[in-house]
Amino acid sequence: MDEVMKVADAGSLGGGNRALYGSPPSQYNLLPHNLPIFSAFLAFGLAQFLKVFTNWYKEKRWDSKRMISSGGMPSSHSATVTALAVAIGLEEGAGSPAFAIAVVLACVVMYDASGVRLHAGRQAELLNQIVCEFPPEHPLSTVRPLRELLGHTPIQVAAGGILGCLVAYLMRSTS
Repeated sequence: MDEVMKVADAGSLGGGNRALYGSPPSQYNLLPHNLPIFSAFLAFGLAQFLKVFTNWYKEKRWDSKRMISSGGMPSSHSATVTALAVAIGLEEGAGSPAFAIAVVLACVVMYDASGVRLHAGRQAELLNQIVCEFPPEHPLSTVRPLRELLGHTPIQVAAGGILGCLVAYLMRSTS
């Protein structure tokens, strides 16, 4: 007769699900401890917050809208995916399939941020200049301008990546 294995029984076999899911669930934790997701969200928030200060340094004016916009220094996209990948690597090891997925995702996002999105922003800037030169009676002269700050320079992407690594390492050391 087939036996049914209970969760408690499975947990006693070779460490249970700890290797797969991090810390064992606790009845007292409302939110399970998940280093990769907390690291990613913290890196994103910190990068968005830092954009206000880097924008002030560059343009000598405060712009709180930078906290919710894309583009700029550092890249929050890069910080997020790098923190996610590094935290997964720290939790599960560099040989895990989850780490491989996270690294590939990070490479795609960072390439896209400094490539396609950067050039789309430059095209938007050019189109906005063209539309500004239209006479007032032209049907497109009243069109709302396109967003120009979409992508990141390679330095902004690298800064976001470094920030993501730091956040993941610091989160790991405090947990």
